[in-house]
Amino acid sequence: MTDAHSAGILPCQSIDELIAREAITSQTPFDIDQVQPASLDLRLGARCWRVRASFLPGRHRRVLERLSDVAMHELDLTQGAVLEKGCVYIAEIQERLALPHNIAARGNPKSSTGRVDVFVRLLTDNSRAFDDVEAGYDGPLFIEIAPQTFSVLVRAGTRLNQLRLKRGEPAKLSIRSVGVDLSPGVVGFRGRRHAGVIDLDREDGHDPRDFWEPLETRHGELLLDPGEFYILASKDDIEIPALEAAEMTPIDPSVGEFRVHYAGFFDPGFGTEEAGAVGSKGVLEVRSHETPFLLEDGQTVARLVYEPLTARPVRLYGEGGSHYQRQGLKLSKHFKAWR
Repeated sequence: MTDAHSAGILPCQSIDELIAREAITSQTPFDIDQVQPASLDLRLGARCWRVRASFLPGRHRRVLERLSDVAMHELDLTQGAVLEKGCVYIAEIQERLALPHNIAARGNPKSSTGRVDVFVRLLTDNSRAFDDVEAGYDGPLFIEIAPQTFSVLVRAGTRLNQLRLKRGEPAKLSIRSVGVDLSPGVVGFRGRRHAGVIDLDREDGHDPRDFWEPLETRHGELLLDPGEFYILASKDDIEIPALEAAEMTPIDPSVGEFRVHYAGFFDPGFGTEEAGAVGSKGVLEVRSHETPFLLEDGQTVARLVYEPLTARPVRLYGEGGSHYQRQGLKLSKHFKAWR
């Protein structure tokens, strides 16, 4: 590789190089838009299992070995299948890794996945933690899928999560607080509990009124009900410079009984003048836990952790089109515009 810095997140051209060297392979040819500026979209394989419990394989055990203890039935995703809310599934990923000894990876849900309240986590053989892939890992990938609010239709090839690859241990360049925007007017949406099925490969194909309830505030406050799912927006614009990548992480649980942002990766160029996207907000996926919680306008709900890239990516986020560049409060790409 010819990257400029020794430790950092790999840009798209380095991911392309790993694919060319067969450090990343796939059961089917890669899609032309699968490699993002600083991440790789992962695609569902043909097989999926409904399981009675989530699990980690642990050291010296493979995912398929552990599946035999918890699998209830198998689904064929080549024909498409509905994954029901409140259930847990494990699916194969088409991509496979044979990483160099100095390259590690981390998984995260795609933005569109988090915005429909589908909780996903990456699994590897011999792993003791979700989403983290050890340097030098050689083996298959799996994904745990747990729809929370809506049942979803998926197929082989559906992209639910993404992989960020890194060399070494990148320094944390900065950590910035993210506040919530509860200015007067419509501030967000709450998921309807008994809505229909969302086809995750169908863009602009669902009426948002069938799935969401708009929320207004007059006094800069919003009461989060336990177990409900909300789409909100950040108070301030978010910008990710061309030589950096960021991940949105939860705040200390002692600050509030809620979870924010299932989908945490922000690619270089998001919200930048260079990419023609000044004014981009961060969309926040919020779920309250056991007790009601009163959010206030501007209250810190998450942190953005910035890390360096090993080199400038040859393309920035949003070049060639994106559903979420220059976004304000916005539902996932599966829904038509709110009228």
